[in-house]
Amino acid sequence: MQARITRWSRLGAAAAVIGLFASFAVPAAAQKYPDRPVKIVLPFGPGGVADVTSRLVAEKLGEKLGQRFVIENMPGAGGISAANAVIGAPPDGHTIGLVTNGTAISVAQFKSLPFDPVRDYAMVSTLGTFDLVFAVNADAPFRTLADFVAAARREPGKLNIGTINVGGTQNLGAELLRLTANLDVQIVPYRNSPDIIVALLRNDVQMLVEFPAAVKGQVADGRLRLLATSGPKRFPAMPDVPTVEEAGIGGYEVTSWNGVFAPKGTRAEVVATLNKALAEVLALPDINARFLDLGVVAKPSSPEQLMALLKADIEKWADVITKAGIERK
Repeated sequence: MQARITRWSRLGAAAAVIGLFASFAVPAAAQKYPDRPVKIVLPFGPGGVADVTSRLVAEKLGEKLGQRFVIENMPGAGGISAANAVIGAPPDGHTIGLVTNGTAISVAQFKSLPFDPVRDYAMVSTLGTFDLVFAVNADAPFRTLADFVAAARREPGKLNIGTINVGGTQNLGAELLRLTANLDVQIVPYRNSPDIIVALLRNDVQMLVEFPAAVKGQVADGRLRLLATSGPKRFPAMPDVPTVEEAGIGGYEVTSWNGVFAPKGTRAEVVATLNKALAEVLALPDINARFLDLGVVAKPSSPEQLMALLKADIEKWADVITKAGIERK
């Protein structure tokens, strides 16, 4: 009898131990991501291309993952406020952010930032890529970018290129053109896209460098003419517009991009869930069509590819900023 009691006691103890382990395992296994609304923090105000595309993606992610994905706009110099809001949040995937080539420019442009995206970001996936466009007044004599370059070389210092603020992607894209083609032109910064377009129509500047969405209306109504795009190959929505390299300026490429990141320390399975969902969303025909209409090519990536893209752009724009003599903030 004593042996039987001992045997049952041992069995009971073993069952208790198994039950104890199970009590730890069940909550972990039962964890479902997301289990509440997810906030996507943008370093831009509402209404721009990044905001609109992010909202399109957020809606589809919500449908796919069963929780609302809410956009929070947090504009500010260098994207600092938005970055801090994400990296300071719990690393559980319920606060994520938008990382862009502008993030790489900020790292290159600021003497010091209170965050380091290479160190502090857990990359998820790119959302899309988009090119700059080079446009002139439809009444201008330049039919191609090669025409503009030839005119700039014939009359050094005479031609002006309009862009948005110093240090922005458009401004640095113009600086890279000046450096790559060895042009003596003046790059003139303006507050916003409408101001640049007015300046171009008045012939205060002879060419502008902008994103496609900013000039789409003026191109459609025949007031502006597109000369080139900045990417490595022709933009799908503008197949008749050659690239800068096709115009004879070898080695020139500017590709802007947006992506998603989470705070460092976010569980790998959460990142994988987001990455998979984003890839599925970005493959949807309606998302592809809406993106193209905004001048963006929907394009997912692996987390590793996104981090490599960020690192390469930090190095690239640091070199341009130095050579262009732009003062670091």
